[in-house]
Formats: sequence, C-alpha cells, structure tokens
Amino acid sequence: AALTVRFLTRRFIGEYGDMEFIYSHNLTVDGREILFHIWDAPNSQEQTEDGSSEEKRIQWADSFVLVYSICDRASFNILPLKIQFIKAAKEGQSQEKVPIIIVGNKRDLHHQRVVSSEEGRLLALSLDCGFYEVSAAE
Repeated sequence: AALTVRFLTRRFIGEYGDMEFIYSHNLTVDGREILFHIWDAPNSQEQTEDGSSEEKRIQWADSFVLVYSICDRASFNILPLKIQFIKAAKEGQSQEKVPIIIVGNKRDLHHQRVVSSEEGRLLALSLDCGFYEVSAAE
C-alpha cells in the first residue's frame, strides 16, 4: 500500500492496515495518456487460503507488480507460488506472456535486510519476471 500511495501521490505514509483498494490514475508516458486501475491487495494468510478472491483479481488484471519486503523472508518466499498461480490462470487462457514485476521494497532499511538483491534478481530471472528494488519511504 505504501508503494501504491507513493506512486499515486508522491507522498510516503508508513502504516497501513490490511485493506484492499482499487485506485484509478492517469499518467502521461512517452506523450501518451495512460489510465491505470490499480487493485492494491495486501498479502495475508486468509487470502492465501481463499483462492476465489485471488482468482478474481488475477482475471481482472492485465499485469502484476508483486511487492515483498527485503526485511521479511516470508513475504519473499511466497512469490514463486503466487507467480505460478498467476501464470497458470492467465497464460493458460492465451499464449501471451503475462507481464509480472517483482519489487523488493524497503531498500532504505538495508541494516534490517534478510533478502539480498541477488536473491531477488535470481528469482525474477528464474520465473521470467522483471525485478526492481525500491524504497517507498525515499
């Protein structure tokens, strides 16, 4: 959520609850107006068990940005399963590759890092995804 709000407003707010939101945002890229619809859904154990709501989000979306905390190994470890689920649901319907980006957040908290940049890059490479490390705070 912090990363989404930072993208939309250029402001950082550090604390969020486990709320789900859909945002709309216009952005000009290379002279073209693009309308983003962002379904920001927190990862929780409850949602992992309820595949129907996750399936609905996957069918709704055209591309995916999966964010983990570099300070939280569990948030990183769930990514391969989520990506396989997304690819099975989206690519099973068509032959087109679904755009997926993996983003490691909290780069500013390097002293609390438990997932290395190299691990993130290797995971993205092995799953044919893009990769970035960022700091929503900075």
